Order: sequence, then structure tokens, then C-alpha cells
Amino acid sequence: MSEALYHFINARLVDPATQFDGPGEVLVQGETILASGPQVEAGANAITINCDGHALMPGLIDLHVSTGEPGEEQRESLSTAGKAAVAGGVTTMVLQPDTQTVIDDAALVDFITRRGRDRSLARVLAAGALTVGLKGERIAELGLMADAGAVMFTNSDRPIVSTRTMQRCMSYASAFDALVASRPQDAFLSEGGMMNMGELSSRLGLAGISSAAETIAANRDIQLAELTGAKLLLDMISSEATLPRIAAAKAQGLDVTASVSVHHLTLNENDLGDYRTFAKLSPPLRGEQDRLALIEGVKSGILDVIVSGHDPRPAEEKRLPFDEAAFGASALETLLPAALILYHEGLIELLDLIRALTLAPAQILGLPQGRIAAGAPADLVLVDLGFPIRFDASRMISKSRNSPYDGRTLQGKVLSTWVAGKKVFSALD
Repeated sequence: MSEALYHFINARLVDPATQFDGPGEVLVQGETILASGPQVEAGANAITINCDGHALMPGLIDLHVSTGEPGEEQRESLSTAGKAAVAGGVTTMVLQPDTQTVIDDAALVDFITRRGRDRSLARVLAAGALTVGLKGERIAELGLMADAGAVMFTNSDRPIVSTRTMQRCMSYASAFDALVASRPQDAFLSEGGMMNMGELSSRLGLAGISSAAETIAANRDIQLAELTGAKLLLDMISSEATLPRIAAAKAQGLDVTASVSVHHLTLNENDLGDYRTFAKLSPPLRGEQDRLALIEGVKSGILDVIVSGHDPRPAEEKRLPFDEAAFGASALETLLPAALILYHEGLIELLDLIRALTLAPAQILGLPQGRIAAGAPADLVLVDLGFPIRFDASRMISKSRNSPYDGRTLQGKVLSTWVAGKKVFSALD
């Protein structure tokens, strides 16, 4: 029995790999894209899918997703995360190792990979822990985890305080060309902090986290990358002050890339309002000058990737006094519509925005996804770019329904999502 043949017509193709943004068609058979272009020949047996002029783009690849499985499925399971992901146009997600049972050995990497394949509508890739139990002390078995399928290694949001331990992690990883992702945050400068350090934190009476905590840690890790030759991803940059150091590292020829969360591109510290815990994030939301600088960083390529920073927290962890509430927000469903704010406000071109959500993360991980081209996996998302959404967090698919965008009007609706040539989400269903 031959595989189904799908002919997407009347689409606005948005493909960063070819810098194409215009009318086009795509032909898909089985799990693979057969052809794409302004016009594509399809046989009489092809199933026609009329895109009605909407944007057809590669599925989003999210390099920073936390769930609760295994151990805290009440926060988020792989199944609910997968459903939330495809509803938001995310077709591949990289899971952080910061679960209750830390993903720090090959058996657990294999478990996450297999469980994700069985239970998630989106593709699931595992990030392994850099240190055992994420304690920042003993190096985990990176080589065995890489053999088991780990696509990167990170200590998630828990800084490795010991510079020597971090150096050893990078040296070990560089021996087999593995990617090390580091959240740059000095543990001592950030200890006890609740929000960005500045006039607002003083006025609210909350302990602040200085941007220097990020810059100092980023400087250290860039120096170690130079020393060891490791591939380094500086994860979820939040401060303007860090950007020149990243730019200098790139100019120097170091294999250094950087990501930024969509929250830090579209929100600032004022969104905390009157102690609004749904906007309590790690790293903290910074000032407006930082936000604008981060947008310029994406446009210039200093910041390579936009991530969701999905870190779901149940209501009992968020509906608390600000200093007691957990950091984090559910963000898989808002990644694309929130990012499109930048496009609709004329702050960034659509191709540049979608590149940071698709092609760039695919290139960093060496994945075949992130492009609309013959031979590429048929991971696609159809989006009505102009559709207005009054975002209601109570209707989220994620188990933990908290979002700093609750009650806001966003623009951009995912109409359908395809993973490996299979439709896994439709807004009409």
C-alpha cells in the first residue's frame, strides 16, 4: 500500500533556509517533503490541502522545555506537553534534565526518548545532565548518554559553581563534539533574588538579581569554551550587557551560540505589575532597554535561537506571596503567537523571526528539520498570522495553566500542525 500523497496549495511559504517568503506549494509523501516551490506537479492521486493564503512554515524546534515526567506528572506529562506543543506549532522539543528523577544516565535518556516517542505528538529529544543529580559536583556519564541519544548537556537552571568542574565538563564534552548548554547566572550574586535588580525592585521591596550575575557567568563559560574547544550554547540570555561578549566570542571564531526566551523579547520588569507571580521567571524579566537590545540581538544574529522556556508550575506554587511563589510559566502554546508580536510591531522581519524558531535550532543540533525542502522531514505548521487571540490561560492544554500573557491580545493562530507527514493538530477539530 503506497503512502498518502499530500499537495499543499495556495500557501504563503515561509522558509528561512532558502530565504523564501511568497506564494508556493509543497508536496509531501509519507514522512518526507518531496518538493516545494512556486508550483509543484502532483499526480491525480494527491490529496489537496488548500492553505487559503495562510503561512506554511517549518515546525518550530524548542530547545528549552521542562516537564514533570518522570516524578512530577502533576506539573506536566510528556503527553500533555506534546499536545500543548503541537497546538502551538512546536514539532520538536528538547527536554531539560531537571525532573524529579534527574536525567543523568543513559538508561534515563533512553527512557525519555522511548516514552516521548510513544506518548508525545511532538518529537521529543533529551538533554542530559552535566553533573550527577544536577548538584554541580561529579560529572555525569556524558559519553554514554550521548550514545543513548542525548542531543546536548546542561545543568538546567542550576549553576555549576565550581569553575574546575565546568572546565572538566566542557573538556569531556569536546572529546566527542557534544553541545554544552549553560544558563549563565552567578550563584552567589543571584542567591535569594526575586526579580531584576533596579529601581522597581527597590520600590516593591523585593530582592533583586543584577544583570552582572549573568554577564560574569557568561564570561567565565566563554573563556572555558575557548580553553577546551567545547561547543557552547549560552541559554536564555536576558541582559543587554551580555551581548557584546557573545558577539566578541563569535567574531573570535569560537563555537558559541546563544538563545533567548520569548518572554524576554516581549515583556519587561513592569509586567510584574502589583506582584504578579505569573510573570515571575528565571532569568528575571529585565528593563525595557534590555528587551529592545535582545530584539536587536536576534536581528543581528548575536542571539541565534528563540525558546519558550516552558517551565509549568501548578496553581498552588504560583498563587502565593511573590517571594514564596515558584519561578516559571507554561509557554509552549504561546511561543509562536507571542513571538509574532515582534513581527506585527515591525521590530523584526518574519523570515528572521522564523529562522530563530526553526532553522537555527536545527543547525545547532544537526537536525534535518527546520526547512521546507525536498528530502526534509515533513514537519510543518500552517498559521493564520493575523488572527487575533484574547489569550485565556484557563483554557491552556498544558496541565499547569499559568502564563504572563493571560488576558492579553496576541495575533497569530496555529491552524494545523504536521509531524512526519501526519496531521497531529487542527484548530477545527
